[in-house]
Amino acid sequence: MKRIYVACGSGVATSQTVASKIGSMIEEDGLDATVEAVDIKSLESIIDQCDIYVSIVGALDINKPTINGLAFLTGMGMEDEYEKLKEYIKA
Repeated sequence: MKRIYVACGSGVATSQTVASKIGSMIEEDGLDATVEAVDIKSLESIIDQCDIYVSIVGALDINKPTINGLAFLTGMGMEDEYEKLKEYIKA
């Protein structure tokens, strides 16, 4: 099972919204992954537990597959980002 972390500044509103949307999509598609919203300050200490990172606050220099979370918030480019996410989950 792949672990997906969605991070924003506080780990509350924005990341929760995106995590919920992604969670519903992967559940609907029957993909083997969990999604968790976290705050950006705690990300560094837990990033080793993460398989895929969904970024809302901008690019971070981490060694994990990264998805553009703003696409899930705005809907613009969401299909392309979701296709990338599915490939990372299946890898």
